[in-house]
Amino acid sequence: MKEKTSKIVTLTGLGIAVISTVLAIFFAMRIPDTVKNLTDLVNYEAETHATVSPFFDITYWTLVILIALSIAAILVFLIVKLAKRFANEKGYLAKFLIILGVCAAVVVVSILLSTGTDVNAAKLELIDKDVETATSISKLIGAACYMVYILVAGAAATIVYSEIAKSLKK
Repeated sequence: MKEKTSKIVTLTGLGIAVISTVLAIFFAMRIPDTVKNLTDLVNYEAETHATVSPFFDITYWTLVILIALSIAAILVFLIVKLAKRFANEKGYLAKFLIILGVCAAVVVVSILLSTGTDVNAAKLELIDKDVETATSISKLIGAACYMVYILVAGAAATIVYSEIAKSLKK
């Protein structure tokens, strides 16, 4: 019985999310062509004293709430699963802490590798008029790129290692 309930709840949430997404896209398409970004939309609504579509607001906030609930559910289930694993498997906590340390090391190394000039000057002006803010954003973009490079190289090395180990065992 419990499984049927969880399937019903999951399918209901998924249905609401799909309907809200479709309606948000539909109502967002009705926004005038003069509105190019969120600031223009706020200014447009202030000047006309009306929202573009009250249904857009409803569907937008429904999506925001569903995303927040999804993140909360993921965190709760993750914490429960980790707690069960820590209790049942003796060496799992040490493995978990090692993995957490490796992830932290990858983040630190990628931030240290990033120079802050990873995005060219023309693009920095589009990011922000303040040079310090744009440079810090550029540093974060570069760090994210380096993080991806490190993780892809690590995944490739792991695949190569596992294939070599398999062939040597035969």
